[in-house]
Amino acid sequence: MKVIFILVLCASFACSAFAVQKLPADLEGVDVEQRLNTQLPLDLRFQNESGEEVQLGDLLEGKPAILNLVYYECPMLCTQVLNGLITSLRPITFTPGNEFNIITVSFNPKETPALAAKKKESYLKDYAREGAGRGWFFLTGTQESITKLTQTVGFRYKYDPTTNQYAHSTAIIVLTPEGKIARYFYGIEYPSKDLRLSLVEASQNKIGTVADKVLLFCFHYDPSQGRYSATVINIIRAGGILTILLIGGFILIMRRREATNHV
Repeated sequence: MKVIFILVLCASFACSAFAVQKLPADLEGVDVEQRLNTQLPLDLRFQNESGEEVQLGDLLEGKPAILNLVYYECPMLCTQVLNGLITSLRPITFTPGNEFNIITVSFNPKETPALAAKKKESYLKDYAREGAGRGWFFLTGTQESITKLTQTVGFRYKYDPTTNQYAHSTAIIVLTPEGKIARYFYGIEYPSKDLRLSLVEASQNKIGTVADKVLLFCFHYDPSQGRYSATVINIIRAGGILTILLIGGFILIMRRREATNHV
C-alpha cells in the first residue's frame, strides 16, 4: 500500500509540474521563430510616419538595419522593447541614417501614421542622437502587409478582443543591406557589444573598425541564446598569432642591436 501511495503521489507531482509548465491558452502559439538568412519581401508597402507610402526595400538604403515589431498603443511590453533598444544604442557610435537604419513596424492594422509620428518624436527626443531621424522609420500598414512580414520573420502573435490587446513575444531582428535576416536578439535588453558586432557582420565588414573585425574573429553568434559568445579555438589562434608577432618583433630588435654593436 505504501508503494502504491508513493507512486500516486509522484504521479500527482508530475502532473502538477506539467500543468505549471503548460502555457495559458491565450499564449499558445505566441513566439518568435528564428528564420536566419530568409529574404524579406522587399516589395511590401507600408505608410511612414508622414503618411507616405513606402516600400520596405527602399528603407534599407544599402545599409544593415534593425527591424522591430511592436504596436504603438501597447500598454507595457512594446514600450520596454523600444526603451531597451535605445539603451543599447546609446554606447554605440553608429548613427541611424549613417551606418545603419531602424525600421519599426506596428502589427496593429488599425494604428495610423499620426500615432507613428508621435512615437517617433518621443523616441528621437529620448535617444537624443543628432540626425537619427533620417534613418529611423516608424511604419503602419494593412493587415495583408503585416501578415506577410510577420510570417516571414517568424513573429507569431494573437489578438484578444476582450482586452483589445495583443499577446506577443519580444525580439529585434538585424537585417543585411539586401534584406536578409542576419540575427535575432530576444527580450527587452540587448548587449551593446553584440548589437554592434551584428551590424558590422551584417554589413560584411563595410562598417566598423579593425577592432570590430578582431572581435568577430574571436566571437560567434549563438542562435539558441540570441547573442555572441567567445569562440575558444579562435581566441587560441589569435593568441598564438600575437605571440608569434611578439617573438618575431623581439628577434628583429635584438638583431638590429647586434648589428649596431658590431658597427
